[in-house]
Amino acid sequence: MFTGLIETIGTVKKFHQTGQFYTLTVEAENFSSELKLGQSVSVSGACLTVTRNDAKSFDVEMMRETFIRTWFGRNLHNGTRVNLERAMKLTDRLDGHLVLGHVDGIATLREIHGTDTKEAVFVPEDKNLLRGIVEKGSVAIDGVSLTVINANDKNFSVGLIPATLEATTLGGLKAGSIINLETDILGKYVARLLSPNNDNERGDYLFSLL
Repeated sequence: MFTGLIETIGTVKKFHQTGQFYTLTVEAENFSSELKLGQSVSVSGACLTVTRNDAKSFDVEMMRETFIRTWFGRNLHNGTRVNLERAMKLTDRLDGHLVLGHVDGIATLREIHGTDTKEAVFVPEDKNLLRGIVEKGSVAIDGVSLTVINANDKNFSVGLIPATLEATTLGGLKAGSIINLETDILGKYVARLLSPNNDNERGDYLFSLL
């Protein structure tokens, strides 16, 4: 589990398929030396497992599901910059929001405008994801915890302050850029409970809370 507060930006040095898995080598000096084998790392919003590390770089593995659900299957190549965050500690302050690193899908940046603080409008590839996005709620964009400004049945927008643009890969976004999108876990559970197909389960569960 993560907070959506990016620690550093890494650079992809190697990306290849090994059997049913994909291995990604990321260069991130200082950050890499702090990792441990088997540890979870958020790579641009996707929770991946560390399989090797040294003082300058580390390897993570991803399953095909991650490869096809994220933009990794489309735009990942040597030299790609990625946002990095280690799993949160229970003793840490939760300054962002609860981010699982389980990417729901991808979205395309339709437009970005503003001077210092910018507003970015995204269109999810799967419009059903918009059901889990609400105004003033939280979303993770490439692993970055952001607050939703507006949301409707076609798109949503978030605010990007200068500090975020400078410290993450979001500073390089432009119209047409594709990002990894994770909606708020709390919204997912609420949507599930209120689903028309879950009437009986919903009633029993809500009754148990009374």
